[in-house]
Amino acid sequence: MELQAACCCCLMLLLCAGGSLSKPTFRKDRVLHPDPELTDQQHEDNRSFQYDHEAFLGKEEATTFDQLTPEESKEKLGKIVDRIDNNKDVFVTTEELKNWIKRVQKRYIYENVAKVWKDYDLNKDNKISWEEYKQATYGYYLENPEEFQDVNDPHSFKKMLPRDERRFRTSDLDGDLAATREEFTAFLHPEEFEHMKDIVVLETLEDLDKNEDGFVDQDEYIADMFAHEDGGPEPNWVVTEREQFSDFRDLNKDGKMDKVEIRHWILPQDYDHAQAEARHLVYEADIDKDQMLTKEEILDSWNMFVGSQATNYGEDLTKNHDEL
Repeated sequence: MELQAACCCCLMLLLCAGGSLSKPTFRKDRVLHPDPELTDQQHEDNRSFQYDHEAFLGKEEATTFDQLTPEESKEKLGKIVDRIDNNKDVFVTTEELKNWIKRVQKRYIYENVAKVWKDYDLNKDNKISWEEYKQATYGYYLENPEEFQDVNDPHSFKKMLPRDERRFRTSDLDGDLAATREEFTAFLHPEEFEHMKDIVVLETLEDLDKNEDGFVDQDEYIADMFAHEDGGPEPNWVVTEREQFSDFRDLNKDGKMDKVEIRHWILPQDYDHAQAEARHLVYEADIDKDQMLTKEEILDSWNMFVGSQATNYGEDLTKNHDEL
């Protein structure tokens, strides 16, 4: 508890300090995809709603619709369905749903960068240098290092600073230590860029590898998603995840994951996450099994859809999407 309090204190100091506008890139939600080997029903059994809600939206956006009444959610969802149905034939196909999800995700990423750009581009030259980012994020820490000496958390500022610099340099394709919008987008969303994927794998390994042996064993894998505090039996979904580790994560069956296996897990080749999400949503909501969705079928499954990226937390109702 003392350690947690120290970390929270550090964060408050950083956010309240006049010279520090942001926070370092603490571990982002893992880029997790359901195994292609799983059937749709198995996907549902394996906490698919949590995947639907967070894998594409992120926690903040996924909770926006939760604040609405069911009636409000259905009303907004109905208007979104009209936008998804591009050819206006009153059916939503898997392809239309996939294209919508990709469009929403792309817009979300670039809007996210635009939202924070001014906090880092301190000299307003339309680039963000490493020095600008470092000062905006770590300025208070660098000026007052003594206040952070007792923080031993793996994600303390002392450890995150070189990690951020490594990621920044990898995203900086021309090597001038000044990020363009595209380079800064790669820095903030590395999972979306091919040249950043080794960094995603390395950071995942560093996050999970508690004994620092260069591998992720089954207990480390489980500890990332479940804290066994009461000493009782593990929930069924944890038991399933252990089986997933043995069957699909640990490819060479040596009891642990190396970098190659971690990459296969979080960034599988030939896996289209938008296509998979669209297929899953259609499978779950397609009552008459004609592999297309009517508005009525979607509204009948509103609780699943409003947590999916397909809804984009309602903002798509008022924004112009021509640029995408």
